[in-house]
Amino acid sequence: MTRSTAPSLAPVRVLIAEDSATARELLVSLFGADPAMEVVGAAANGVQAVEMAKRLRPSLVVMDIQMPEMDGFEATKRIMIEAPTPVIIVTAAHDPRDVEMSLRAVQLGALTMLPKPVGPGSPGFESSAGRLLSLAKALAEVKVVRRRRSAGDDDGDATSGVHATGIKRSLGGGPVHAVAVAASTGGPAALYRFLSRMPSDTSVPVLVVQHIADGFAPGLVTWLSSGTSLPVKLAEHGESLAGGVVYVAGCRHHLEVGPRRTVSLSNSPPVGGFRPSATVLFRSVSAAYASTAVGVILTGMGRDGCDGLAVLRKAGGRVLAQDEATSVVFGMPGAVVSAGLADVVAPVDGLADSLSKLISRRHR
Repeated sequence: MTRSTAPSLAPVRVLIAEDSATARELLVSLFGADPAMEVVGAAANGVQAVEMAKRLRPSLVVMDIQMPEMDGFEATKRIMIEAPTPVIIVTAAHDPRDVEMSLRAVQLGALTMLPKPVGPGSPGFESSAGRLLSLAKALAEVKVVRRRRSAGDDDGDATSGVHATGIKRSLGGGPVHAVAVAASTGGPAALYRFLSRMPSDTSVPVLVVQHIADGFAPGLVTWLSSGTSLPVKLAEHGESLAGGVVYVAGCRHHLEVGPRRTVSLSNSPPVGGFRPSATVLFRSVSAAYASTAVGVILTGMGRDGCDGLAVLRKAGGRVLAQDEATSVVFGMPGAVVSAGLADVVAPVDGLADSLSKLISRRHR
């Protein structure tokens, strides 16, 4: 009897970049203990991180933000230019400067941001460590794009020049009274670009669900506000929805439209593992606005939002989906496209332009 000699999968090669010796040791120990991972290097600053990324060619870089000599913001930028590699930002959610810089790093090509794992003795250690490891394994497979060296590189996607990849149906129909947008992995940068393309005279409320780690939503709102002329705020329970305002879901509640078109924040169970859930938002907007609602699905892992957009589409609403070429992960928009629900499939710029034209019809 012979034993199978089928080769095992190669481990995910991880480079850690963290200036704190204690935190660096924790991350090295955490990743090193997982048989599916291999720590190939540990950098104490951004300069070392860039050099190691070029020399060691890891599958993934786990990057701190505040480091000496070169911070994680600049190190991410250099890595995406010189040795494109999937980057996960680990940072302190309670530090507004850290969060803002992390989001800038995401805009430059980092895939996502997570809070630093708490110490092994803390109650939340197992869950935070498990989430980091699980996400690291998934994102190590993402094919990242080399960034340009030009000054304009800071504010756009490397593939932003791609044109619309498909118009599934005519965007006819009546007026638009509300827009619901959902995103996950890669979403902050896509949202930033999407909102930056929206005109200042946008006349309808825009409700947003972005899957983001607990504690990061306020920083996301501040950062998004810097890129758009529209007011952006965390949604508050009971407030009336106003035209031209962007309402962002917090980290712990579903965002829904309540009676008399007010904001409703719900503690109901997660849907598909998410709270806030895109599907919950889309269903709620569909119930409140029916055919005058538009749903927008951006880059993200998984399929959250697809079931909700099926409801919205059945009610006569219109659906816009980010294309595969410009999505960091085509999971969420891909599920919607595969289900035949998308009216438009396009890069973020194309989606914003299509939406602006739809909204402007109500004034004609």
